[in-house]
Amino acid sequence: MNVRARLGIAALTVGAAVALTAVPAAAGPAASGTPRFLAPGQLPPHPTSSWYAGPVTAGQPDPLPICVGEALPSIATHRTYWTEFDTNALQVTVVERNERRAKEFAALLRKELADCAENLMEQYPDVTAAEKYYGRLNVEEGAHVYGIHTVWEWGASDIALFSVGRDGRTVTVVKWAQMGTFEHAQVADFKATTVKAVNKLY
Repeated sequence: MNVRARLGIAALTVGAAVALTAVPAAAGPAASGTPRFLAPGQLPPHPTSSWYAGPVTAGQPDPLPICVGEALPSIATHRTYWTEFDTNALQVTVVERNERRAKEFAALLRKELADCAENLMEQYPDVTAAEKYYGRLNVEEGAHVYGIHTVWEWGASDIALFSVGRDGRTVTVVKWAQMGTFEHAQVADFKATTVKAVNKLY
């Protein structure tokens, strides 16, 4: 069960409990020089639930997301999102010292996502993983979208979508995940969410 927690799906239990008392949050105006985060209503729509959001929080998310978690630095800022059912999301943003470092960091995240399925199967013998690359989005310095599907021997099947986008020296990662397969991935909606996330960085 600890392994599944690392995949971020276990966060659904926490999210569902909080959702009982939370109301949909809005990402307020950013302070000068501070990237803005997605508002709950900008995430891929859930058919039977509103989205809810935690506060924008300094540091790495806990648990770390699959694929990109080990690459996230301590200077990251993140925000978690959830519905009342089986769907959760995460945005992590990193402001680098200069544009060159941001470009290198975005490239590292893309490599981690491209190698994610293979790395997961090497690390966890009881998982079968597959990935898809959904292409580049023409927003600011560009964003790239990936899908990761995992099936565990004990029966769990999860689908996650990731995007990596950059605006100048700022890089953002967006993750959307739920139980299901590639057929359940809301790719078009997630691409629209990614464009909004990158446009909101500054």
